[in-house]
Amino acid sequence: MERREVVVRFSPELRFFLRPRHRGERVRAVCDAGAPLGHLVQSLGVPLTEVGVLRAGGREVGAGYRPVPGRAVEVEGVSWPQPVPFARVRFLLDVHLGTLARRLRLLGVDTAYDNDRDDASLVRQAAAERRVLLTRDRGLLCRRALPAGGHVRAERPEEQLREVLGRFAPPLAPWTRCPACNGLLVRAAAEEVAAELEAGTRACYEVFARCGGCGRVYWPGAHRGRLARIVREAEELVASVR
Repeated sequence: MERREVVVRFSPELRFFLRPRHRGERVRAVCDAGAPLGHLVQSLGVPLTEVGVLRAGGREVGAGYRPVPGRAVEVEGVSWPQPVPFARVRFLLDVHLGTLARRLRLLGVDTAYDNDRDDASLVRQAAAERRVLLTRDRGLLCRRALPAGGHVRAERPEEQLREVLGRFAPPLAPWTRCPACNGLLVRAAAEEVAAELEAGTRACYEVFARCGGCGRVYWPGAHRGRLARIVREAEELVASVR
């Protein structure tokens, strides 16, 4: 099969994904004559979930475009806040993002997470439930059956949260979801949950909620101030990017 050399220019924010030798302004890549541009981009290490506009010869093209030798190809990153191809912004997180999952749930963002899932099952769930798959595994984002995803670059949970909120700007509903299971919380009277509480908790608190999924009981504890700060900062960030 005929092989062709294509010159590709990646936006600076995408060069993170490229091999070190390709992180200059231009990448000279050799591909099969019939290979689509989307395949070429991913073969160089950049998942299509991270790609915004594609251009060839200054004209916007799709991922199925067949590159022409001598015609420069430009690859831009996604714009923030990024729209999703679903009616609602819902997430599915891989096994390495447990703390991020709990913080998104604290903010009332519908976030599915399980600490024992393989790649294939994550892709199936993301497609079946129409969720954006968040991961630090770029190979997982290159799966053909994945409808939408996002690469989380930050390593620390607080930075990951700011990254995801800035990129997707999901609607927030703080204190409405269970951080443990993602179920919805409902108000519970003190007498309804008294048998499940320590005496000191019953004496100090009057406001309680129960998860409709796993049954856990919640109340404003000593950590409320720290969580309230996370909520306040998240609301300010999302308001600023919308």
